[in-house]
Amino acid sequence: MPAPESRRRRLLGPLAVAAHRLALTLASALPKGVRPLCGSTDGNCGSTEGSDPLVRFVLAHAWGMGGTIRTTLTIAEHLAAGRDVELVSVFRRRERPFFRLPAGVRVRALDDQRRRGGLLGALPSVLVHPDDYAYPWCSLRTDLALLRWLRSLDGGVLVTTRPAFNLLAARLAPPGVATVGQEHQHLAAHRPRLRADMERWYGRLDALTVLTSADERDYGALLAGSRTLVERIPNPLPPGDPPVSTQEERLVVAAGRLTRQKGFDLLIPAFAEVARQRPDWRLRIYGSGPERRRLQAQIGALGLADHVALMGRSRRLDRDMARGSIFVLSSRFEGFGMVLVEAMAAGLAVVSFDCPHGPADIVTSGRDGFLVPPEDTTALARAMLALVEDPGRRRRYAEAGLETARGYAVASVGPRVAALLARLPRL
Repeated sequence: MPAPESRRRRLLGPLAVAAHRLALTLASALPKGVRPLCGSTDGNCGSTEGSDPLVRFVLAHAWGMGGTIRTTLTIAEHLAAGRDVELVSVFRRRERPFFRLPAGVRVRALDDQRRRGGLLGALPSVLVHPDDYAYPWCSLRTDLALLRWLRSLDGGVLVTTRPAFNLLAARLAPPGVATVGQEHQHLAAHRPRLRADMERWYGRLDALTVLTSADERDYGALLAGSRTLVERIPNPLPPGDPPVSTQEERLVVAAGRLTRQKGFDLLIPAFAEVARQRPDWRLRIYGSGPERRRLQAQIGALGLADHVALMGRSRRLDRDMARGSIFVLSSRFEGFGMVLVEAMAAGLAVVSFDCPHGPADIVTSGRDGFLVPPEDTTALARAMLALVEDPGRRRRYAEAGLETARGYAVASVGPRVAALLARLPRL
């Protein structure tokens, strides 16, 4: 389900969306190919004779943190080993990147918000869809930078990574530019007005990649009859060998933004039963977010201060995971649930709600983890206790999870991205 709307958004949202739709209609009527920004003197920024086309990935904030950012950086670096790749950040708000920027990839920011934005920076965006969660970070200055850059493109592949940018690519990319949208959330997670515009315009994209089999079905139905190729490609793990759990610590790990979506308010009371029966076990929750104070109060009210800790944001989640023995995903819904794959790669046995969408694509219940009914805290507690009380089963699940995680290595997922690019039209 999409996040609930505030009163302000309910009142002003329809007006903002109407202004956005008008602005995008006017922008799409402007002449294309204004001026190349890649330094080329002949206007050809897409590719050179006999080479693979330039691939441009568009992120909201390449210097920030988040699963979409890390996934895009990983794929960009993988592709850059054999072709020209550029990473375009719509805005930049940080001096230093949270993740290491990919080697061999050019990186640019269209709207550097570390500098004062003047009047244009203070006015709201009209090109970025108001119902996209990136909207509050964009302004009229962002719009002008985006419009100038998009209209200057000449050939190549444009890969956009969130709905608002997918819509801009569908409407504003010049002819000869192949467009690939990415969806990192299931269809029902989007606000209704945004979903309506996706249904209307996504059919102009050359391809749309999704993360789960359910997404492939839902977005495929949305785009039935259009020319858009819908392809399921999961998120990859970053390269390298993460540390692996010894399965000796009496520690359960969870991770994610401290929001209602992630369901830590369900995990904490479920773990209360684990702590009651096995007081030698602890739970650590990694992440930051708006629910921290409420979750801390819940921990106190349940008398779990000695058993449950909110650890804050982690820069080395793989290392912190490997200190545990069990990982729990308690989300009410997911775009994919990449953190489950990361936990498997760290050698943890996993327990997850069978929420929409993603966990059932990753976890084979009874082989490499447990899937339990969504929001069923009693079942979640029982699954955790089954692993706590049976070290042999815990180790078997962890070993099977390591095998599952290998299928998400970038060496496996990267070629699927390259194969999709090779199938695109106009190239």
